[in-house]
Amino acid sequence: MNKFKYYFILTFATLAIFSCSKSDSADVEPLRDFQVQYDADIAVIEDYLKTNTITITEAAGKPEDQDVKIKLITKPNEEKSIWFYLNSPTFPTLKVKTVNLHNVDYKLYYLVLREGTGESPSNVDGVLSSYNGTYLFRKAGATTTDPSVVTATQFEEIVFPQTFYDLYQMVKGWGETFPEFKVGTSDPGNNGTIVYNDFGAGVMFLPSGLGYYAGGSGSIPSYSPLVFSFKLYALQRLDHDGDGVFSYQEDKDGDGYVRDMRNTTEYPNQKLGDNPDDTDKDGIPDFLDVDDDGDGYTTKFETKRPDTVIGDKTISNGYYPFNGAAVDDPATEFINETHGIPAYIPATKTFDYTSPTRIRVHLDSTYPLKK
Repeated sequence: MNKFKYYFILTFATLAIFSCSKSDSADVEPLRDFQVQYDADIAVIEDYLKTNTITITEAAGKPEDQDVKIKLITKPNEEKSIWFYLNSPTFPTLKVKTVNLHNVDYKLYYLVLREGTGESPSNVDGVLSSYNGTYLFRKAGATTTDPSVVTATQFEEIVFPQTFYDLYQMVKGWGETFPEFKVGTSDPGNNGTIVYNDFGAGVMFLPSGLGYYAGGSGSIPSYSPLVFSFKLYALQRLDHDGDGVFSYQEDKDGDGYVRDMRNTTEYPNQKLGDNPDDTDKDGIPDFLDVDDDGDGYTTKFETKRPDTVIGDKTISNGYYPFNGAAVDDPATEFINETHGIPAYIPATKTFDYTSPTRIRVHLDSTYPLKK
């Protein structure tokens, strides 16, 4: 009797758990169609751009330089909308670029307050940036005749950044926007803090497909368009696969953009070998591949400088840089700094260290066969 009672309770509990699981799964919202969601997002963003105005703080050398305040237009005859600056020949200027993802051509609007004067990061570099993040949502009018209003809610603000943000790890919109800007200059201040000047500064307006989409993040609701105002203080070249070649230099087709097409949600029509930044067409982009040409020899092995042997002592000379320096350093006796990663010339059995169009040995799958 007790045994029967035990099995009855176990069966009932199992059915209850199954029932709850089934009910819970039924409550999960299926992933929204990317195109349909984008159409809704871009309408919200463009409404926001047309109904809000921006104020910019000019304070060179101070932390508040290029701070922005965005607010709803209340004096349409006096206040210019952000939309007013679309393709303006002077700063601020509102730009738009097309980003193809999820089989959708996303419009990415970004406002350039100041372009910057130094180098631009690639989409796989690290950036030191202050930023203010808000998310947008459309608020219905008080009555059926009142127009809806797009409002913004702040979710995060970083005024004094302490670390570099890897653009490859951030939301997609960051990697698409920051390369359109440049860093400025930096100098030590009187109290030991670094003073940044002439840095790039702007505001990006991201459809949710270039943000967190269905996942949301923290207090950010799912499917929220995002707005980030930011200042680009410095950049850091990263080497994601640790092969001695910076990730931005592994842009095989030279278009200034490094692609990772392994995510079939982002690139649903991708076929093996589609990625123009994948030398050996194994599906792993070069900047994440320790053997870029797929020849069985790691990139670090192929780009290592020959050791120098003096008697019974072996001196390691490290690795060739991607490109050589303009002038050799006479202080390094066994290293010629003008030599970058070489190409191998089978006909003469020699190496070419300097030609800008050379196929470097770690990208040449026939090289080891010729050694």
